[in-house]
Amino acid sequence: MRKKMVVGNWKMHGNLLENKQLLDAVISSLDGLHEDLIAVCVPYLYLPSVQNQLQSSSIAWGAQNVSQYEKGAYTGEVSASMLSDFRCQYVIVGHSERRMLFGENNNVVAEKFVAAQNAGIIPILCVGETLEQREAYNTEQVIEQQLKSVINLAGIESLNKAVIAYEPVWAIGTGITASPEQAQDVHTFIREGLAKQNSNVANQVIILYGGSVKGSNASELFAMPDIDGGLIGGASLIANDFITICRALRH
Repeated sequence: MRKKMVVGNWKMHGNLLENKQLLDAVISSLDGLHEDLIAVCVPYLYLPSVQNQLQSSSIAWGAQNVSQYEKGAYTGEVSASMLSDFRCQYVIVGHSERRMLFGENNNVVAEKFVAAQNAGIIPILCVGETLEQREAYNTEQVIEQQLKSVINLAGIESLNKAVIAYEPVWAIGTGITASPEQAQDVHTFIREGLAKQNSNVANQVIILYGGSVKGSNASELFAMPDIDGGLIGGASLIANDFITICRALRH
């Protein structure tokens, strides 16, 4: 039986006071919530304070990006071993904003995936298509290639220690949400594609939906058989919204 999961991606938001207030509310409402997995991925600077606040709770923490390099002359980069110093359990790799705004291609994303796992950190691998790709009926081809790059480098079994997040780029920050059926169709495609290589991996891997999930639509999305939870952007910054979404895992 796969676990359900919600991950908050704060992106480039927050400050020390706001973060504490947000997490205070989340901890008081969600700490120990059944067996569900709850995590927040925060800006690098706030990892020490978030670790301190969450380490006695059941809520995990992680980063939003990681370097593919272990060490060296890479000004401004942060390695997986550095994240391990702050006991990060998760790190997002291949988010659409990293791919589109910072030019990360499939090969770079695969290298970051491996770097995270080598440090004992669970990568949350983001895959998804742009509006143009969707309108050209290339959704499956795009996602297949994104997954293939990781599998070719790390092996299919590497997904036993990873999370996949499907994020339709056309539905991120736009207020547009794929219907539960549209999202389920892609999640089914991902799981069936993995099953062709390893059915055990396909059955157990957590696949999150990451396209403008809100408190008002979370229950309907999470009720789909292959949607195991959500990667939450803006709504993860609002305590009541994030709490509502997490509680939707059990509805």
